[in-house]
Amino acid sequence: MRSQAFSTTHGNARALRGAMTESERRLWSKLRGEQLGVKFRRQHPLGNYIADFACLAPKLIVELDGSQHAEKQQYDSKRDAFFRGHGFHVLRFATDAPLVNIEGVVTVILEQLGSAGERPHPNLPPEGEGAKPRSLT
Repeated sequence: MRSQAFSTTHGNARALRGAMTESERRLWSKLRGEQLGVKFRRQHPLGNYIADFACLAPKLIVELDGSQHAEKQQYDSKRDAFFRGHGFHVLRFATDAPLVNIEGVVTVILEQLGSAGERPHPNLPPEGEGAKPRSLT
């Protein structure tokens, strides 16, 4: 039987998936469909928390920060400690980073994936093109 916290967290994740910000939408356009050679999940529940973007294979979480108030920073620290305690590496970007410099954000993510032993996809589509890379198989 599933716990109430599990049901609530999954319900919240579904709601968040339906209410993407422009910044999340921009980043998701670069992460979805294994464009970076690995599968990312958007608004993925982990324990009682919801990761903005999670890549389970190399254990990478990408977060876009909202408010920078002290209470939010304390919550994010607690959340990051939970994720790290389960073997995840957490990358945090300012909320507007994907809008201002999407290529810089993607480069940092690719560097982290490379250091986690994952190889970036060799056929990344050119900037602005939504073409899906060819399969390696």
